[in-house]
Amino acid sequence: MLYLYNTLTRSKQPFRPLHEGHVGMYVCGPTVYGDAHLGHARPAITFDILYRYLSQIGYKVRYVRNITDVGHLEHDADAGEDKIAKKARLEQLEPMEVVQFFTNRYHHDMEALNVLPPSIEPHASGHIIEQIAFVQKILDKGYAYVSNGSIYMDVERYAQDYPYGKLSGRNLEDIVTDTRELDGQDEKRHSYDFALWKKAAPEHIMHWPATFRYTEDGAHKELRSEGFPGWHMECSAMGTKYLGEEFDIHGGGMDLMFPHHEAEIAQSCAALGHDTVRYWLHNNMITIAGKKMGKSYNNFITLRQFFSGKHELLTKPFSPMTIRFFILMAHYRSTVDFSSEALEAAEKGYQRMAEAYARLQRLSPSAATSDDIRANIAELRTHCSEAMDDDLNTPIVISHLFDSAKAINSLADGKATIDAEDLKELRNIWQQYAIDILGLQLDASCGQQGAAGANMTAYNGAIDLLLGIRMDAKRNKDWATSDRIRNSLTDLGFKIKDTKDGFEWSL
Repeated sequence: MLYLYNTLTRSKQPFRPLHEGHVGMYVCGPTVYGDAHLGHARPAITFDILYRYLSQIGYKVRYVRNITDVGHLEHDADAGEDKIAKKARLEQLEPMEVVQFFTNRYHHDMEALNVLPPSIEPHASGHIIEQIAFVQKILDKGYAYVSNGSIYMDVERYAQDYPYGKLSGRNLEDIVTDTRELDGQDEKRHSYDFALWKKAAPEHIMHWPATFRYTEDGAHKELRSEGFPGWHMECSAMGTKYLGEEFDIHGGGMDLMFPHHEAEIAQSCAALGHDTVRYWLHNNMITIAGKKMGKSYNNFITLRQFFSGKHELLTKPFSPMTIRFFILMAHYRSTVDFSSEALEAAEKGYQRMAEAYARLQRLSPSAATSDDIRANIAELRTHCSEAMDDDLNTPIVISHLFDSAKAINSLADGKATIDAEDLKELRNIWQQYAIDILGLQLDASCGQQGAAGANMTAYNGAIDLLLGIRMDAKRNKDWATSDRIRNSLTDLGFKIKDTKDGFEWSL
């Protein structure tokens, strides 16, 4: 039985989907006005793991991850400039040029990290009609008000009927104390009210015409507004469009819990009269020196900088699989503090796992399996399954795979034996957990840095060819040629190991 930590209840709960055999999952995607950084990689990988595992245990998953391309104003507030429009103005581009450029780069980075694409990837700008209709529902229920051509959620009125703040654990009194008054927000009744629809200023690039009906002081009125939806509205509208008025899982970073996800809950309850999401899941943050990594703090490192090593805080380039392994080494609900040293440790761990996987593929079966090896195999599948069922505990899965690697080394060194059936089972377990669920690419030299940009198939083949010639030289007792090849490769940084079945090498 899979247990997931539900932020809404502050507890691990058995996962029981709304519809047997089917799962609906919505995850907040990027606002595409800049390159993805390590903080973006964490939710992408976290919910990729959940997507993969749900599929592995037999569910048909509809995974929706949005692209925010309008309505996300500076500082996550209801004032200031649209983040994408600002980028477009500074670069003298059309907003959709900015969106397309950074969406393409985001997809490329996710592919490098081996993050599977979602089932549906809706854009906020492509769902303006649905967002207008959602705002109208909230107006009809009396939980919103019109002010100077914009529409705001009346949080105080909403809180009379629904518990506002139940996801983040805040109450209105706390929110009043913690919410600073921002310039340009005097049209709100209260500082904690948030925009459902914003009237566009004359200089605002992205805006759409909308007509809303509302009642004020007992009179029926109509608002014709040229504007754009508030940032929170897109997820309420697109989540219910593609997953229904109630669905299983909503995920995102912990930094989105308030105000974004809290606002989503309020919008959905106000419009529909009930909660939409059954399980709220949040990954914790990536930090640098204890401070959240993010564009608003100007302390981020983009994924492309990690891949190239071109950043002052990086000692070297790091492969996409090293980044993925680094994130999976910590539980998704724990904070991860970045350092180049931590990444170097992750790189070594990842290479150890890749080497164990390569050895596993080269093993030859024997007539019988050693008792300790059979016990290790039996425990491995059970332990990995239990760890994944315990709220996606990827670091525990990794630790069990490392334990298995010790058994693989014993087999490769001839200190233990394994028959064909058990060897097939061991390979299947590694395939399922290391590759299919954790999403690690464990080919012979993924993660190695010395051949960046080279054709890795040709590279691997060349090394294997040299070592094959060395094996022929040893068989012919041509020790001079054998030693010359070994010593030359060692001087170049290769580690060569002779085994009972031939040889192994790594950088």
